[in-house]
Amino acid sequence: MTILLDAARDLRSALDKEGAKAEAAGSPMTDEAVRLCKEADLYGALVAKDVGGSELNAADSLDVFTELARADGSIGWVVMAGSTATAYFSSYCPDSFTDQMFADGVPLVAGQFAPNGTAVPQGDSFHITGNYSFGSGLEHADWAGSGSFTQPEEGNPDYIFAVVPKAEAEVIGNWDVMGLRSTASYDYKIDSDVPADRTFSMFGFTRHRGGKQFDLGILHLTEIGHAGWALGVMRRAIDEAAVIAKTKQRMTGKTGLADDPRFQYDLAGAESLYRSGDLWIRTAFTKAENSALNDNPDQGLVGEALQATTWFTQQATESIQKLYRHIGTTALRDGAFQRAFRDIHAGSQHAMVSPAHTFAFAESILEAAPESAVDW
Repeated sequence: MTILLDAARDLRSALDKEGAKAEAAGSPMTDEAVRLCKEADLYGALVAKDVGGSELNAADSLDVFTELARADGSIGWVVMAGSTATAYFSSYCPDSFTDQMFADGVPLVAGQFAPNGTAVPQGDSFHITGNYSFGSGLEHADWAGSGSFTQPEEGNPDYIFAVVPKAEAEVIGNWDVMGLRSTASYDYKIDSDVPADRTFSMFGFTRHRGGKQFDLGILHLTEIGHAGWALGVMRRAIDEAAVIAKTKQRMTGKTGLADDPRFQYDLAGAESLYRSGDLWIRTAFTKAENSALNDNPDQGLVGEALQATTWFTQQATESIQKLYRHIGTTALRDGAFQRAFRDIHAGSQHAMVSPAHTFAFAESILEAAPESAVDW
């Protein structure tokens, strides 16, 4: 158990209230929720120790992100996304930038890193222009992130990540959505000159600091947050369903919901899914991390972690749907279960849990298959 996990658990009630408050107001994550998470150092969960982060291992990070999402899906999403993005730059950028970026502690980074921009080299900098979406946490961020393809005069383009001060990003808005409402994942534009030391290559990065787990790269770091988030939202949905069932009597039901064998079956199925998914996710991420710690970062094991997260997120979405149908109009009204229901559907649409990971995982199985299954 880590200090950060204790802090996240201590904040569960407060973050639940702040999450409900933001949802009711139709507003971004509240200033108070941001303050509580910053003061507890939760934004630094994945960030390299050398610049003031906690640099938790995969298992401990999963615990923290699960606990935050259990309190509130939107808050959990913003913190895991911010911690992940900040972790990139804490490891893959040189001292000339990190000395500035982390001068006042762990900053808040938000943004989309899909290659939606262009980066034109200009000596020791790039001119980056792009239109981005899904800037989760941008309302309170210090830096806005971007992904771009470079446009070199010679040679092949590179895919780079970069940040600009939030003030240089033109925030558009446009976050009218079903779930994850208070993440305020706004659209935004960037049109800035960016020093090269604020950038790094997606595939050709250099680890300047942080442990060997950073050698696994962007996808591994990013998926840890998504896995913990999905576990946390499902944990909250199951717990809420069990509490509601104790006093729920549907108008057309012959028994109370807690005594309905159909509900009992699906509740047990949800809990079984949670426990099996939790085990596979932790095993997969730990195996991948251990490969890096043993100086042999294995992208095949990263692929398994991606599939474990994708499978669990999609299965959790279907399982929560089943619970929703049992609970009836109680789940239709505002409340923690409704938030979890909407949030898991929003999270299930993210590229990090897309079918692409499942197809890649299937291909790896087929490539490894021998001529005879007996010899496998």
